[in-house]
Amino acid sequence: MTPTRQDAVRLTQFAHGGGCACKIPPGELEEVVGSLGAPPVGGTPLLVGLATGDDAAVVTLPGQAGTAVVCTADFFTPVVDDPYDWGRIAAANALSDVYAMGGRPLVAVNLLAWPRDRLPFELAREVLRGGLDIATEAGCHIGGGHSVDDPEPKYGMAVTGVADPERLLRNDTGRPGMPLSLTKPLGLGVLNNRHKATGERFENAVATMTALNRDASLAALAAGATCATDVTGFGLLGHLHKLARASGVTAVIDTAAVPYLEGAREAVRDGYVSGGTRRNLEWVAPHTDFGSTDADTRLLLADAQTSGGLLVAGEVPGAPVIGELVPYDGSHTLLLR
Repeated sequence: MTPTRQDAVRLTQFAHGGGCACKIPPGELEEVVGSLGAPPVGGTPLLVGLATGDDAAVVTLPGQAGTAVVCTADFFTPVVDDPYDWGRIAAANALSDVYAMGGRPLVAVNLLAWPRDRLPFELAREVLRGGLDIATEAGCHIGGGHSVDDPEPKYGMAVTGVADPERLLRNDTGRPGMPLSLTKPLGLGVLNNRHKATGERFENAVATMTALNRDASLAALAAGATCATDVTGFGLLGHLHKLARASGVTAVIDTAAVPYLEGAREAVRDGYVSGGTRRNLEWVAPHTDFGSTDADTRLLLADAQTSGGLLVAGEVPGAPVIGELVPYDGSHTLLLR
């Protein structure tokens, strides 16, 4: 943590929430999306769609054996005050959905909402510059985008990538006996919430959020993994619940093995917990045996992450194993030990 820095403009003060913590609560979202019914059948085969709530849509290409198209979009309100860092974080987060499917991003378009009458437009240029730099690092083209005049600033990307349809990472292919690896530490949500409230900068959080999940995805594929998801706004517990439910298994978490960013426990202790994190915990509670896990650890495990790591059913070199998948116990998708 560095000393408080007083910026001329604090972007986080122009948003009701921050980063992936501003996502619509998972329970409400599933209720609405589930009421739409199955999508119409036709055209090229849809390999991954709405059914399991995976990270991106995947469709095969006619006459192109061995190639599938991966499509996703992600945008959110400012998670940090620095516009360039916000752009980098939002871009890394959007690209992560392609990596979480085992894909490679090819081209993205910017999604920008900006309050022209309230914020200098040169700050928007810095946001876009940050996104461009991360896309360049990923080897992904930026092909334009779309912008609107909006009372609240928002930024992200719609990303198109490619993947081998026979080597996808999906959230419904977990099987009993698979270990669970986590490639980034938790605590981004509470540190970002503290930053929004106090102006304190957490360079460890920025470095974690701007790190691409490319190498983790490649390592998971090289290790033969077929099941993964990224950990973002629904927290570790929320995304693991979705994975376990889709795969028909129970996930056991070794709470002592889960890594956290420096300062995360202190932020929980001091009350910097977002409403999104509390909603995440409420959503998974009926499906979770918490055992003797203390209240602060439960909140950290449900912490709404922004541009978090990959959660892989398999061992990934350099990533801690935080649990395993076991046969469904008949009542819980999550067991904390």
